[in-house]
Amino acid sequence: MLSLRYTLRTLGGSARGRRSLGANTLAAFGLASTFIQFFGQLTPELLPDTEITVPAVFLACLGWGAARAAPRRRLVHEIPALRTRVSVAVGDLFEQDADIVVGFTDTFDTSVADDRVISTSTVQGQLVLRRYDGDPGPLDEDLDGALSRAVPTGRETRQSKPYGKLLRFPLGTVALISRAGQRVFAVAYSRMDPDNVARSSVQDLWSSLDRLWDAVYEAGQRRRLAMPVVGSGLARIDALSRESLLRMILLSFVARSRQALICDDLLIVIHPDDLAEIDLLEVAAFLKAV
Repeated sequence: MLSLRYTLRTLGGSARGRRSLGANTLAAFGLASTFIQFFGQLTPELLPDTEITVPAVFLACLGWGAARAAPRRRLVHEIPALRTRVSVAVGDLFEQDADIVVGFTDTFDTSVADDRVISTSTVQGQLVLRRYDGDPGPLDEDLDGALSRAVPTGRETRQSKPYGKLLRFPLGTVALISRAGQRVFAVAYSRMDPDNVARSSVQDLWSSLDRLWDAVYEAGQRRRLAMPVVGSGLARIDALSRESLLRMILLSFVARSRQALICDDLLIVIHPDDLAEIDLLEVAAFLKAV
């Protein structure tokens, strides 16, 4: 269940939330009024005092309307014309029964030591901690094997990039690795500065998503795919809010799916900490419109 605070803020803080709350409450009040009138005609002696009934009925209808209008923790939208399903859920990416997408920089850095190169708070850092027991060595081996056929765009020197890896790959490069029975599509969508600051842009993310869908189409075997709201963290795509980034991912996937079926089910997982910046009622409406 979503928190009461988030639910109240969403229902009262957005025009769509207020409209939904009002419509559901009025519908409930109409049904309740009809029932009371019908019941009152049959057994008027059992009808409660009006002064007590009206406030109680109103509160009950308001509660029912809020329950009906409240945003759901999981949104599911079937697209029969594309033979696919798109879902949005609040939760933990690494607990999903699906292949997952993890964003990387163009250097595919993995070191989480002292959070100097990669922060342990990022999805990439969590991959190291939760799938590789905090040891980036095996992950580096997996990435090296997956990138063996990719052509680097250049190499930094240790003087220009004091920490981390030196080889750079084109944005949109996807390394497919497997760990603990779960496949990971590692996609480079940001550039790592020499001072180990990751930077990306809306254009970089859009083109990288297009390359990601190509990789999933070729190697994903149409299996269920889960991914975070990429670009919302340390990639510093500050031109778009988290909700706008979420919409962008959905739009990119649906547009690419109109060309060919990428996977049967795409799940976008929202981290609970990001929920404050996302209106799930607006996301639900957007899903129905794509």
